[in-house]
Amino acid sequence: MAGSTEADWVSRFADDVIAESERRAPGKTVVVASGLSPSGPIHLGNLREVMTPHLVADEIRRRGYEVRHLISWDDYDRFRKVPAGLAGVDASWAEHIGKPLTSVPAPAGSAYPNWAEHFKARMTEALAELGVAYDAISQTARYTSGVYREQILHAVRHRADIDAILAQYRTRKAPGKQSQKPVDEAELEAEEGSGAAAEDDGSGGGAGYFPYKPYCAQCGRDLTTVTAYDDETTELTYTCACGHGETVRLSEFDRGKLVWKVDWPMRWAYEGVVFEPSGVDHTSPGSSFQVGGQIVGPIFGGTQPIGPMYAFVGISGMAKMSSSKGGVPTPGDALRIMEPQLLRWLYARRRPNQSFKIAFDQEIQRLYDEWDALVRKVEDGAALPGDLAAYTRAAGTAAGELPRTPRPLPYRTLASVADVTAGAEAQTLRILSELDPEHPLAALDEARPRLDRAVNWITTQVPAEQRTVVRQVPDAQRLASLTDEDRGALKLLLDGLDAHWSLDGLTTLVYAVPKVQAGLAPDAKPTPELKVAQRTFFALLYDLLVGRDTGPRLPTLLLAVGQDRVRQLLGGAAG
Repeated sequence: MAGSTEADWVSRFADDVIAESERRAPGKTVVVASGLSPSGPIHLGNLREVMTPHLVADEIRRRGYEVRHLISWDDYDRFRKVPAGLAGVDASWAEHIGKPLTSVPAPAGSAYPNWAEHFKARMTEALAELGVAYDAISQTARYTSGVYREQILHAVRHRADIDAILAQYRTRKAPGKQSQKPVDEAELEAEEGSGAAAEDDGSGGGAGYFPYKPYCAQCGRDLTTVTAYDDETTELTYTCACGHGETVRLSEFDRGKLVWKVDWPMRWAYEGVVFEPSGVDHTSPGSSFQVGGQIVGPIFGGTQPIGPMYAFVGISGMAKMSSSKGGVPTPGDALRIMEPQLLRWLYARRRPNQSFKIAFDQEIQRLYDEWDALVRKVEDGAALPGDLAAYTRAAGTAAGELPRTPRPLPYRTLASVADVTAGAEAQTLRILSELDPEHPLAALDEARPRLDRAVNWITTQVPAEQRTVVRQVPDAQRLASLTDEDRGALKLLLDGLDAHWSLDGLTTLVYAVPKVQAGLAPDAKPTPELKVAQRTFFALLYDLLVGRDTGPRLPTLLLAVGQDRVRQLLGGAAG
């Protein structure tokens, strides 16, 4: 992207990756990689594993290079535990612990054939919406079809060398799982990432160190111990905790996998990966990424990728009623309440080692305001280079712009209208068409998909007690108790409605009423006393209209309620 080479972290990584790829294999396709384990809902913390290489790959593509972004589905990993609270899952799933994720039944009622496919599908849908181009690799397919057979046999032949490398780390104090101070109310730690960093490294078996784990032919689980191996014939004997045992030829056997700390560097070499980020849990001393870097060259003749650490992603205000049943919000959850551009922007504007949070609470309105302000700066040619780069990466990819809302009305306005109308389309169109009478909205589709996201946010993330319910009838008791000053203020408002019936007009009017009452011009500068009077007036209006002392922005609320009903609810005060 012209002018951005020095502007942002993505460009700097793209420079490094291109240089490293050219050093290794001039003119060859650049390979970047991500790994995802479909062991349960794939959450917004896991999404950083994808977005970091995606953004770098996309920048490389924009520069005219061939690039592949591999996403390895670690669906041949063992099923470790039954996630709590998942719909369609109960304690009986515990009998599948130790099986490959592709051999575990999907949650009850799922349309997918197994556990892995069920959770992959939701992530696949989200990645398509986000514009992420990638080549998917199923590790189940790779292992069970024999693709890695030579690599497995090679690793087993060199098991003593691998053991010696791993032994350097076993003598050290094992690193604890990295904790992260919460960014906000919830923290998304990647389960120890792809393949699980804390997995058994192959030591302690009956035949000494062995870097390969068979899945049992009888129970299908990996509760196996290799008890003998013959390097010449490749005959491997294992026993299983279920009581089964057998001898197989590893040169013909495709029902098992390399242990994770050997599997990952094997893949780096096999695929020629130049760039792959990893979470904090993979980058501490003795963890998978560090150990893999010691194994990949001496054992597999490969090179460790450029591998930045990425920080965790925090969540603010996720309503329980709409969070994934596993207790963690997913990219799909986020895309129900925000457009893809905004979600991409959150990942693009922060360096991988910077934590950030994704808002499911009122903060989403401020984030949208920030985004809209950036869009205006870009359109005016006033955006700073780094901000322009982040915008460009959020708005589209090398393949083109993502679909956008034709009339991107302010998210907070759309949310307020959705709140008051409870989603009634005719009323919503009436209100939105009156926001700017000179350029009225002709159809709701002009405000979509942003409008739909705002409706979803109101209905799934705002608790019922915080929703706005307009009074059905005037509050006679409250109206009877009004002071003369209150009545005068309401009369000024009602008299001005016709002439000010637009979002801007009503904004001017509600702020002007206390000024005029104080004998000042409508455009007078506010004083501290005047601000107090304005707040008192606003609280009165909220009370009479919705029975609370706060609510949506008053101009939006007045438009939503409509002139006739406003006059009905306030009209008794003007007499």
